[in-house]
Amino acid sequence: MSTGFSSSSCRFADYFVICGLDTDSGLEPDELSGENFEQSPLRRTFKSKVLAHYPENVEWSPFDQDAVGMLCMPKGLSFRTQADSHEPQFHSFIITREDGSRTYGFALTFFEEVTSKQICSAMQTLYHMHNAEQYDILHTPGTEEARPSSGAQLHAAPSISRLQRFNSYDISRDTLYVSKCICLITPMAFAQACHKVLEQLHQAVTSPQPPPLPLESYVYNVLYEVPLPPAGRSLKFSGVYGPVVCQRPSTAELPLFDFPMRKMFELLGVENVLQLFTCALLEIQILLYSQHYQRLMTVAESITALMFPFQWQHVYVPILPASLLHFLDAPVPYLMGLHSNGQDDRTKLELPQEANLCFVDIDNHFIELPEDLPQFPNKLEFIQEISEVLMSFGVSPEGNVHCTEGPAKIKGFRSADMVSDKRNGNLASSPLNSYLLRENQTIARLQALVKRTGVSLEKLDVKENASSNKDLKMQCDEEELKMHQLNIQVREVFANRFTQMFADYEVFVIQPSQDKESWFSNRDQMQNFDKASFLSDQPEPYLPFLSRFLETQMFASFIDSKILYHDDEEKEHTLRVFDARVDKIRLLNVRTPTLRTSMYQKCTNIDEAEKAIEMRLTKIDHTALHPHLLDMKIGQGRYEQGFFPRLQSDVLSSGPTSNKWAKRSAPAQWRRKDRQKQHAEHLYLDNDQREHLECLFPELQLLVALDYYWFSQSFRPCIKSVKVDAKYIQEARNLGTTIRQPKLSNLSPSVIAQTNWKFVEGLLKECRNKTKRMLVEKMGREAVELGHGEVSITGVEENTLIASLCDLLERIWSHGLQVKQGKSALWSHLLHYQESKEKRDATPAGLGPPGIIHDTERRKSDAGCAMPPLKISLIQDMRHIQNISEIKTDVGKARAWVRLSMEKKLLSRHLKQLLSDHELTKKLYKRYAFLRCDDEKEQFLYHLLSFNAVDYFCFTNVFTTIMIPYHVVIIPSKKLGGSMFTANPWVCVSGELAETGVLQVPKNTLEITFECQNLGKLTTVQMGHDNSGLYAKWLVECVMVRNGITGHTYKFPCGRWLGKGVDDGSLERILVGELVTASTENEDRMCRTPPMQQSPGMMRRFVTISPNSKPKLNTGQIQEGVGEAINGIVKHFHKPEKERGSLTLLLCGEYGLVWALEQVFQHGFKSPRLFKNVFIWDFLEKAQVYFESAEQSQVTQDENYQTRVRHFCRFMRAISSTPRNIGKDGKFQMLVCLGARDHLLHHWIALLADCPITAQMYEDTALLKDHSLVNSLIRVLQTLQEFNITLEASLVKGIGI
Repeated sequence: MSTGFSSSSCRFADYFVICGLDTDSGLEPDELSGENFEQSPLRRTFKSKVLAHYPENVEWSPFDQDAVGMLCMPKGLSFRTQADSHEPQFHSFIITREDGSRTYGFALTFFEEVTSKQICSAMQTLYHMHNAEQYDILHTPGTEEARPSSGAQLHAAPSISRLQRFNSYDISRDTLYVSKCICLITPMAFAQACHKVLEQLHQAVTSPQPPPLPLESYVYNVLYEVPLPPAGRSLKFSGVYGPVVCQRPSTAELPLFDFPMRKMFELLGVENVLQLFTCALLEIQILLYSQHYQRLMTVAESITALMFPFQWQHVYVPILPASLLHFLDAPVPYLMGLHSNGQDDRTKLELPQEANLCFVDIDNHFIELPEDLPQFPNKLEFIQEISEVLMSFGVSPEGNVHCTEGPAKIKGFRSADMVSDKRNGNLASSPLNSYLLRENQTIARLQALVKRTGVSLEKLDVKENASSNKDLKMQCDEEELKMHQLNIQVREVFANRFTQMFADYEVFVIQPSQDKESWFSNRDQMQNFDKASFLSDQPEPYLPFLSRFLETQMFASFIDSKILYHDDEEKEHTLRVFDARVDKIRLLNVRTPTLRTSMYQKCTNIDEAEKAIEMRLTKIDHTALHPHLLDMKIGQGRYEQGFFPRLQSDVLSSGPTSNKWAKRSAPAQWRRKDRQKQHAEHLYLDNDQREHLECLFPELQLLVALDYYWFSQSFRPCIKSVKVDAKYIQEARNLGTTIRQPKLSNLSPSVIAQTNWKFVEGLLKECRNKTKRMLVEKMGREAVELGHGEVSITGVEENTLIASLCDLLERIWSHGLQVKQGKSALWSHLLHYQESKEKRDATPAGLGPPGIIHDTERRKSDAGCAMPPLKISLIQDMRHIQNISEIKTDVGKARAWVRLSMEKKLLSRHLKQLLSDHELTKKLYKRYAFLRCDDEKEQFLYHLLSFNAVDYFCFTNVFTTIMIPYHVVIIPSKKLGGSMFTANPWVCVSGELAETGVLQVPKNTLEITFECQNLGKLTTVQMGHDNSGLYAKWLVECVMVRNGITGHTYKFPCGRWLGKGVDDGSLERILVGELVTASTENEDRMCRTPPMQQSPGMMRRFVTISPNSKPKLNTGQIQEGVGEAINGIVKHFHKPEKERGSLTLLLCGEYGLVWALEQVFQHGFKSPRLFKNVFIWDFLEKAQVYFESAEQSQVTQDENYQTRVRHFCRFMRAISSTPRNIGKDGKFQMLVCLGARDHLLHHWIALLADCPITAQMYEDTALLKDHSLVNSLIRVLQTLQEFNITLEASLVKGIGI
């Protein structure tokens, strides 16, 4: 990404560098590049050196010899003979210095003949040694038995042919060539211009005719006489053979970007690019893989440029030198590029961690994605819009899979071949990358589109790539213009997506109330963006992506910069451009700015952006001085054809003293730096924030970097302007100064140990921040349920936070692994533990049912509970996960196991048990690994323990389709035991997701275990019996139900009779449940979860069994009860849908609406005669008879009254005639629920208050006879009218209304 450059420089290039073979030091093997010594010497790599660089040094950009040498030739020197190809290769690279500023390198690597006799004979010697070794290897097994027979001669033949193949260099026959590199180090990334300059310089030494001027003149010109073009201007200067043009966007345009995006789309295809883009936005670890360095750089720069206005905040190393491969172990987000040798396939690549890795095999059109990657909003329309742009330039949206094989020609290109093409990775069975399959929606829509545009996807003629055109004349400017046009069009389409998605982001930015200093020091406690409100405005399909994106570092830094820079003058370039676009959209859109729509809006300002570039390229604003003869001594400046010489350093060591572009006085430079800090270009100048993050120098980069990464996780300083915030910058810088690291070449054990120590500290800090964030969110919601604070978490966001915790655990478990096995390091460790534990437990001790506490332990728990808690067992929880057929991958299993452990409140305990096997941990992890640092490990487990303070249902709510075993126990009353009970009982269990249907329970045991699809959180149990036998009366205490996987136990209190002629004559009841908490005695062993809400208690039982003993509530208490019940329902509907609890509990649970109205009707009810119970239902039935007879006797009443009467009677008849034997109280409950559903309760209360039956059955003091109290009751009940109440099926079963 073309971000911060060395802003003191005003010259086009800072250095010209030559790298190659140092004949004085001879051939030195490059051990750090990890090459294999079994390879033939021509395939090995040798150390390259920086042979010369001009000038010696410039003050604003100190020359870093190690970094430049390593990146100019990342694989060291290569040798070839005349039989191999010698095509020059161009690549670019980035160096991020300590102060966060970047410089760019552009390198051209070519081959020169080796003239040194010593080097040639050294190569010959290496071959003799190599061949001898190979001969020994081939003949070792068979030497003893080999006899000079015809068979033996036949056997030896293949060995000789293999030796000939090994022996590919003969000093007398072959010419030896070695790689050399010329390079420009520049402050800004003008890739095309630098490519032309280097190509023409190389052409000058290889062409038969010498160039018009000595090489020094051209190098001097580009170093000292060519300025950087000013913003919004174009510049032309002279190369050796032709003009070179570069142009720079103005401060109102998208930042500078000069790499060919076309290449990325040809290599990967639109679908893969969009997936990679999504991974980058979510800060997933990304590893690019290619045998071409320039491809790595092009893809990395393109992806980060498309993120505008956001910036990659983490480790950014587009070309990772072979000597630094151990940094793939870094447990932080990174974007790195790894060079492949073109021979090994993906399977041989050992990567330290893959659980959250996006692996991109660029050469083979293949991308491997992490699991659970959310879809980018409006993905199909977005792909279509990008595809239209690409097709207008002759680029196939599918990409050109065969672009490794020469000029790009996509002719007769069939998707059937693609599907069978294994290299492409889009296997027919994989839904992930099946973009090329005909059945795919995307391709179908694209085909419809191309029919309209008249282009055929089958036969797209693509122009030959400019890069494959090796004609050494000037490349036509039209080709370059096309590149700029395609780049800007694609970038505008991407930028428009963010402008649309975040058009109203400013509304949700929380400006701090305190001054900058205290804001900065309390940064980690501050909320800077109202995420919940922003997400609540978004269309549902956007939420999975957006909720994760809002948690990223890049989004936090973007908002921080918005807070730090209030006025336009101070705003950094990116933010200013983005805000201008947002303002424009708001003006164009008539709709209210905060009203979101998922309607796709295409990009409209492509033409304008394209015109600006065309203007600059058609009318050149500045022309630099032409190259000229320098003051050189006679004989200088001559060189041999075919060899790039060392140039004359005396003439190149300094520039002209009078040149206005040369050195400036220091204060002026600072002023310029200050201005450019604000106006800079690509200059997402977030330099100070990332100053140590992206350094390429390994230890500096990854130590200071990580220090910075974790520092920024909590503080996110986004301070960019020297003028505004010098003090904070210094603070930020000081964080890194404690660990000044040695240079690249020093990879001593102590340095590596220190690197890893920083990793360990950083992981611990990240764990602390994550657990704190998750607890605050969770407690925040529970506080709302208690009436405090604002709700700020949604189901989507909770899932996001848990997914990021899983990712952190994977990174911790990947750190310092001895040998990687499988994609999930955590699951791999668990499997090892399971294996060793099962070996140890293979003794015949463990009899009895698995997962149940043995009898000795069971007695300790409360005997009345009749359902012992599940045994805590890490292995058992693993087996549950292994038995879930829907989870296919190791990463998925690890995540499911973490979710299950969190729901059971056992995560910390399980991990502690896993890590208590020290022998296993030692076997799997290196000494420096996080999991072997005892203090940090203890603190880490302690942080995880804090999750036990809150309830997560993150397993139950996510795995909704899995089969779960449930255990049901019916507990009859101890006093009136069910030993004589003769009827056959049944139950039906209902949860938030499903219900079981009727299950017969054996009457001798009264318990049953069954398996069914996940019911979700349990809400009700319907239970009853068939009234058979002599003694069909049954007093039931409660029903217990346990989830066999999560261990959650629900208690459904009953305390009522079931039987004809006893209690209210009910044969079945609907019970509302609550989660059981553990008793203190066995709290250690049980899976605890506090109750969500209480359930119908004993009060109703007292009311109906012996009315005389019922607790008398006064009218004030009854009104309060009704108010609370209604309030609970109102709050329920004001929560986000995913966060609502059970409505059934609020209606039928303890102190729910049914209970409250029961109190209303009980108040002042005339006491019945001795031994006879009268129920509310009796009163309602009498009222119904009265209304029906009044209707028949044609008593004249108004229309409204008659409608209400008809409704009331219809519901009463329907409930009375139900085939269910639910008893009188059950019928009353059903009436209240139906009345609430259809918003009729307040009408019915009004009817009943005026009914003569009330006068007969209630005392004068009764609530129903007090008009003012009845009116206030009616008003309270009317508040339910605005809510759409949906009843659980179990409550209204058998009613056809």
